[in-house]
Amino acid sequence: MNRTPLRIGCAAGFSGDRTDAAGPVVDALIAAGGGVLIFETLAERTLALAQLARRDDPHAGYEPLLDDLLRPVLARCLAGGVRVVSNFGAANPPGAARRIAALARELGLRVPRIAVVSGDDLAGDTHRGLLLEALGRQAAALDIVAANAYLGAEAIADALLAGAEIVVCGRVADPSLTVGPALAHFGWARDDWDRIAGATMAGHLLECGAQVSGGYYADPGYKDVPGLATLGYPIAEIDADGGCVITKPAGSGGRIDEHTVKEQLLYEVHDPFAYLTPDVVADIGQAQVRQLGPDRVRLDGVRGHARPAQLKVNVCHETGWLAEGEISYAGPRAEARARLAAEVLRERLHGLGTLRADLIGVSSVFADDAGTWDDAAIAHDGRDVRLRVALQHADRRQAERLAREVTALYTCGPAGGGGVRTALRRRLGIASCSVPRERVDAGFTFLPDGEGA
Repeated sequence: MNRTPLRIGCAAGFSGDRTDAAGPVVDALIAAGGGVLIFETLAERTLALAQLARRDDPHAGYEPLLDDLLRPVLARCLAGGVRVVSNFGAANPPGAARRIAALARELGLRVPRIAVVSGDDLAGDTHRGLLLEALGRQAAALDIVAANAYLGAEAIADALLAGAEIVVCGRVADPSLTVGPALAHFGWARDDWDRIAGATMAGHLLECGAQVSGGYYADPGYKDVPGLATLGYPIAEIDADGGCVITKPAGSGGRIDEHTVKEQLLYEVHDPFAYLTPDVVADIGQAQVRQLGPDRVRLDGVRGHARPAQLKVNVCHETGWLAEGEISYAGPRAEARARLAAEVLRERLHGLGTLRADLIGVSSVFADDAGTWDDAAIAHDGRDVRLRVALQHADRRQAERLAREVTALYTCGPAGGGGVRTALRRRLGIASCSVPRERVDAGFTFLPDGEGA
């Protein structure tokens, strides 16, 4: 077993994250002798948007900020022994790989060995029966656009072992972006559950980018974080036994301490004793978090159990069109005027479906689609109120009526409305199910020489 520690840095925690984060992380990795850079840019929402983009343009459907993320650091990664692993393939991993090859040529660089992980896409005829079996009766009524299984780390590891310098994935579990490089680097057995669980939780700490280095933690006067505008993105130093130290580039903003690490460790974990991933069932019930020094925190004691026999699948399906409109009211009785505008819209659009109305700044975070929380009996006196309304409908022409009705509030009242904005976009719904692991054929291929030219 290789016992040399592995350094993995994360430079994005979601699609739309800061595009200048990678530079300091890459510099830190190179200074330490190399490592792996991951970009975690995929979520259920972003994958659905990518599927829509691919429907409009078969060459699209991958991370829209790919160029902005990679262009500043690609040359340094290739020269400095930093390999790149990311899920920015989204709905079109081969398209993303071809774009990376083209980007390298544009920068005057050699084209790296780019591996494309496949197997997550279950939307074709081959897997139609599998989806019908997994979803049950509801499947017959769904207009399926895409179906993606959450793959694990093995194909990533195999690609790195075969010499990949960049690995492009679609839908893999977020921690698997870290587990794959760890499997390849240390040579762990694929059923070494404790070590794999340790790497999984290291990946979980990295996967949301600057959350663990103080970004999502910050709350002025209660949980203060220095240098929030220049946050350092996290780096995990993983050892051969699966333990890790979380740190960040020297001199960068933010903070990494026991508090930030514990918050992220528990983030989105449904059961601390049985955190299900495609690679392992991780158990952090006896985990220990210890401060080693400034911006250096160690995680030990993670245990692992055999991975689940099933893989999660998200099925995207057509749900029609989402129309939105906004208008502002200010000054005396502003909130009452905004509420009246919402009632006018409900009456004018009656019969089209549920109209959601939010008074931003008064009732939006805790409101619901039915409007039951925002009861008229709740008394407020907001003087700067933004009314936001939304309607979903299968028919585009019917959904477009909302935009016209919100715009008409300019002169049809109530008084003083302004700043109207409207939007209309296609919408996908998501149904989740599980399928037997052996029915999903995960693997990788290298981008052929010359593609992306």
